[in-house]
Amino acid sequence: MNTGSMRPPSNPKTLSPTVFWRLAEDIPRPLNTLLVATSIGLPLLIWWLVTTFGSVDPKFLPSPAKVLEAFGRLWRTRELLKDTVASLWRVGVGFLLAVVLSIPVGVLMGSFASIRALLEPLFGLMRYMPAPAFIPLLILYLGIGEEPKITLIFIGVFFFNSLMVMDTVKFVSKDLIEAAYTLGGDRWQTLTQVIFPHVLPGIIDACRINLAAAWQLVIVSELIAATEGLGRRISVAGRFLRTDEIFVGLIVIGIIGLTFDLLFQWLLRVSCKWASQKR
Repeated sequence: MNTGSMRPPSNPKTLSPTVFWRLAEDIPRPLNTLLVATSIGLPLLIWWLVTTFGSVDPKFLPSPAKVLEAFGRLWRTRELLKDTVASLWRVGVGFLLAVVLSIPVGVLMGSFASIRALLEPLFGLMRYMPAPAFIPLLILYLGIGEEPKITLIFIGVFFFNSLMVMDTVKFVSKDLIEAAYTLGGDRWQTLTQVIFPHVLPGIIDACRINLAAAWQLVIVSELIAATEGLGRRISVAGRFLRTDEIFVGLIVIGIIGLTFDLLFQWLLRVSCKWASQKR
């Protein structure tokens, strides 16, 4: 049976309904651009229509114009800039520390069953402990400065990233490892020149996913006696029902997160061109 004859015909320049439902294939660039614009423009349009023509209290759902006005007000007073820089610094330090330590630990856990047996039960236990539950202990041990905020982000990223990297390494084909030994490679060469490059796309994806967790934790971390930060801005605005400022904080976090997500995707394309072609 020739399964290739059953494959639906594809023309990259055609925008027929079948193009939308291509299975595991790229879609034409015009369609991709249209869908990206729709994913952003449609929610904004619905938001504008609801706040303009619906009877919604602005305290509960401010209009896009009100949010833009709040953004301009906070930007002119430089409060938004200070909050953004403070949150970026906390997320950056906590996330980078977690990544720098979790990648080698995850690679070792995935490569050596002995290290996996030693660390995986502990890491699995820590993974199910919500990071915010450590706040009282962090305040007790580290005070109310920057250390507990950064440590909270570190805890929330390190164990998840280590286990995700471990899973990526654990499923490397044994045929690939045996081929490296057959060609004369020793254990260290196989680990650094065969296994690590092979799993690098998966490691980048794991870091990209866990960066989102770091941004979620920054709001919680900035509840620990913070004087600046987007999380604190959202918390204070919610206390005084300044919903427009809440939206400003959420949108800024979303834009920053999307920017870093695109940066990770660019890094994946540049450093792992062979993987990008496979996808």
